[in-house]
Amino acid sequence: MDEQSNVAAIPVGVVGLGLMGSSIVAALLISGHPVKAIAPIASDAENVHERIYTQLHYCQEAGLTDSDEDLKARLEISQDYAVLADCQVVIECVVEKLAVKSEVYRKITDVVSAECIIGSNTSALPISELQPYVSNPGRFLGIHWAEPAFMTRFLEITCGKLTMPVFAERIFTLAHQWGKEPTLLKKDIRGFITNRLMYAVYREIFYQMESGNATREDLDKVFRYDAGSWMTLMGVFRRMDYLGLKDYAAALDNIFPQLSNAAGVPEMMQVMVAETARGIHNDRGLYPYGPGEGKQWDEAFTRFNLEIHSLAAKYSEEQVKGHLYKL
Repeated sequence: MDEQSNVAAIPVGVVGLGLMGSSIVAALLISGHPVKAIAPIASDAENVHERIYTQLHYCQEAGLTDSDEDLKARLEISQDYAVLADCQVVIECVVEKLAVKSEVYRKITDVVSAECIIGSNTSALPISELQPYVSNPGRFLGIHWAEPAFMTRFLEITCGKLTMPVFAERIFTLAHQWGKEPTLLKKDIRGFITNRLMYAVYREIFYQMESGNATREDLDKVFRYDAGSWMTLMGVFRRMDYLGLKDYAAALDNIFPQLSNAAGVPEMMQVMVAETARGIHNDRGLYPYGPGEGKQWDEAFTRFNLEIHSLAAKYSEEQVKGHLYKL
């Protein structure tokens, strides 16, 4: 597999076909790969065809593919790991439990070649802790997608202590053919990049709400209408450049000591967990939801991601520089 590879000649396996796994399957199919999808547990196998076909229908509606029937022809769904035998890449997307993942890795490595790259979609477990459960651990790395995988430009590639750079570089190159703007984290830090940044936000936002300083609605508005208006275009560092940098040193010196440094789970989140609230997935969360309202938010998010995906492409760094050179 190299930079000139034809994705149609690169079979990719996905193990775990829940919401995220089925979304990854759709992303790989619209990129041109033959996909071997494994449903390792009974709950994954339930309605799996309908779940993936719904994702593919979204892709067709969004204009990401001409025909979802052509995509279905490249998809093989099974509970037999043997179908992974010819895969050049296999992505694990099962629950965040080490015992479950280690058994899945054993079953994968029993059937794939020694050169097959094995990746985990984990957002919580360190890649270096998972590597020992894979034979030839140098070919193991994190391949962390954002939901919905077929419409978001995000992909986070994380190397463990034993990951060989050649395998990370292969996935980094291939990710561009998946329509992603991948990041490559060469050191396996807890939480990787995305979650470390977001957890800092979660800690502060819960602190502000539980302190009575602002409502959840107003705190969300801050992100929707301030940060949300510039993040896709600029990111954080370029935003600082845009604002001029002049006042940042004084502001950070004043604000940093005032931020929450809580080390425990916020009380409100503990209550949600105790009540088995799963947000839009069972219409019980931090916000109230009427029957079926959660599904509407899921569909809205899918449509929104299509639009923001296109918008981000129009304002990439290359596009912005291109306007300069046209003047």
